[in-house]
Amino acid sequence: MNTWIGSGRLTKDPAVKYTQNGKAVCNFTLAVDDGWGEQKKTYFISVTCWEKLAEACGNNLVKGQKVTVSGKLTQRTYEKDGEKRQAYEVLAREVEFGEKARGAQGSTAVSDEDIPF
Repeated sequence: MNTWIGSGRLTKDPAVKYTQNGKAVCNFTLAVDDGWGEQKKTYFISVTCWEKLAEACGNNLVKGQKVTVSGKLTQRTYEKDGEKRQAYEVLAREVEFGEKARGAQGSTAVSDEDIPF
C-alpha cells in the first residue's frame, strides 16, 4: 500500500501553473518536523496537487501555514548536468488547511464547490 500522510508548514507561497492541456498543477514544499530537542530533524517534502485541489491550494495557502497532506509517494528520475538524479514527491489526494502563520494575510474559507472530494 502506498499511502503517505504528513503535517507541517509551507516553506513558501504555492503557485498554480497550467499544462498545455489546461490542467491546473500546484507544487509546494512542506517542512515536516520529526522528534524534539537535540534529536529533532526537519524534512522538506515536495507536494504536487492537480486540477481543483491545485487551484484551491494555490488560492488559499500561504507561506508558514500549517497543512496536513495525504497522498501517495512517487519517484521520478531526471537528468541535470548530464547526471541522472532521482526525486521523491507526494502526489496529494487531500490537503487539510490549518492555521496560518502570525501576520499571514488572506482568507482560509474555501467553498465546498472548490474541494474535489
